[in-house]
Amino acid sequence: MPALQLPEQTNFYSGKVRDVYTIKNKWLVMIASDRISAFDVILPKLIPFKGQVLNQIAAYMLHATKDICENWLLQTPAPNVAIGKKCDPFRVEMVVRGNLTGHAWRTYASGKRELCGVILPEGLKENDFFSSPIITPSTKATEGHDEDISKEEIIKNGLVTEDDYEKIERYSLQLFERGKEIAAKRGLILVDTKYEFGKIGDKIYLMDEILTPDSSRYFYADGFEERQTKNEKQKQLSKEFVREWLIENNFMGKEGQTVPAMNEEWIDTISKRYIELYEKLIGERFIPQQLSDEETEQRIVEGLQNLN
Repeated sequence: MPALQLPEQTNFYSGKVRDVYTIKNKWLVMIASDRISAFDVILPKLIPFKGQVLNQIAAYMLHATKDICENWLLQTPAPNVAIGKKCDPFRVEMVVRGNLTGHAWRTYASGKRELCGVILPEGLKENDFFSSPIITPSTKATEGHDEDISKEEIIKNGLVTEDDYEKIERYSLQLFERGKEIAAKRGLILVDTKYEFGKIGDKIYLMDEILTPDSSRYFYADGFEERQTKNEKQKQLSKEFVREWLIENNFMGKEGQTVPAMNEEWIDTISKRYIELYEKLIGERFIPQQLSDEETEQRIVEGLQNLN
């Protein structure tokens, strides 16, 4: 059941992290919760202020990239709430990778040299830069796991037309370059990220969140080359540390595996890491805000009235 009952609400969807309300089949109200997911599984504990961090970083980044591709966002009436245009989404995520890290590295380390139709060169170490960013798309699953897919399969299966795919591929690479520029100014390397697109009529829009710690991975630029030379782990700001903790505790979202217990100290650590990324990436002190459900709902209703 939805937590809120909004005027002229026509649909409700609760995702792994966000609760999404459709208004008049025209607008979306997206509430970023404090839930956290990894390996497509929602973990059992909430992370304080995570929703606010995600929402505010996404709004900042959407504003900073709107000259490249028009996006869905119209307003952020509350710390963890975004209101925007309802698009017809493409059922793929455009994953852009600048470095051999995470899923790409695990694939590479297993001996495979092809990922989503992209040929990976020999002789790379974990976290090495690719000669140029690569796109490794995935299907956008409504339930269960997203799956790797190639550009050719996307077009062949009719998930995206060839013309639209060329456009979102171009947008994705341009957005990645902008993200790298923003990160570099803050002493960070944008390692990989994902973008989602949709359409209203014939027009393509950038959707959802972008360049947040849930959708992206960042390394600290200072000392990167030295750590690579010494084969040391890179210092990073992302959700990967949560995934690594789960892997160390024998959980990767596979059938029969149990999510390890999360104590209060670990929850506090995760919250602080999210806040650290906000402050490092945005360059401003994070100001925690906690609104009651009633106040949040009031702000949403007022925001929607301004759209009518």
